[in-house]
Amino acid sequence: MTNRLALIDMGTNTFHLLVTEVNEQGQLRDLYKTQVPVRLGQGGISNGNIAPEAYERALKTLNDFRKVIDELGAETVRAMATSMVRNAANGEDFVKDIYKQTDIRVEVIDGAREAELIYYGVRFAGVLNEQTALVMDIGGGSVEFILCNNREIFWKRSFEIGAQRLMDQFFTADPIPAASIAAEKAYLAGKLQPLTEAVAMYKPTILVGSSGTFDTICDIHALRKGDTSRQQSIPLATTLSIADYYQIHHELLTKNHQERLAIPGMLAMRVDMIVLASIAVDFVLEKYDLQEIRVSAYALKEGVLQQMLAEDTL
Repeated sequence: MTNRLALIDMGTNTFHLLVTEVNEQGQLRDLYKTQVPVRLGQGGISNGNIAPEAYERALKTLNDFRKVIDELGAETVRAMATSMVRNAANGEDFVKDIYKQTDIRVEVIDGAREAELIYYGVRFAGVLNEQTALVMDIGGGSVEFILCNNREIFWKRSFEIGAQRLMDQFFTADPIPAASIAAEKAYLAGKLQPLTEAVAMYKPTILVGSSGTFDTICDIHALRKGDTSRQQSIPLATTLSIADYYQIHHELLTKNHQERLAIPGMLAMRVDMIVLASIAVDFVLEKYDLQEIRVSAYALKEGVLQQMLAEDTL
């Protein structure tokens, strides 16, 4: 007896849909996977509202997702909304409208739960070992940090400093001016004070990145080396040297929109936000003296799946 289920991650920047099949042995077979640049936070994140255009884009995308889910016969649907929806004044109405139009019940999860689910996803990707790692998941609205190893979480927290929020605040010109880079880093130093204290206690040596920014940086790096295999199948765990990361980072800072878009591996939906996100990665590497970068292809939705398997609620 197999069970088909659909997992939706309604991020502030990107909506993800995964339809997968689980057999009696708990083995998974992905049937469909897509990501859509809904940009739910665009035009509204800084004033705490989902803007009308973003609202409509989201409903259209979820109606499209519903068609795919029905065509593939997924019996179980889990949809998670994160930073933008949990903080928006019209978030509750949005969730009601989604249910009315698509029959999809959206779970609005808080930051601590989001961080926990990301940990389960990252652990499932096999990227963690007994060493203490700092997991960083950069979304459009929030960034989750988890201090952990492959056995347990030592500390976790979600900060409302996602790439769309940083962009609204610091992306004053393109290429980004040195003053804006310095301003973003000073802002992060203040906002991440609780993380700084936790890092001093748990002493991670590895940065584990999950989600879009890290995926795109890995894609750019792979194509640079002439490795096209990522275009067919993304490995669950990738290692990126600090030097390779910084080579790409410096390009992101010095090129303008069109020049960044021309970088092989760059996605149009990430071309501006990645600048602000990469400054945040640079800040974390430097501030916490991390020696290695690993990238997990799994994050929130795979974490939900793992928990469902563990609890046998499929």
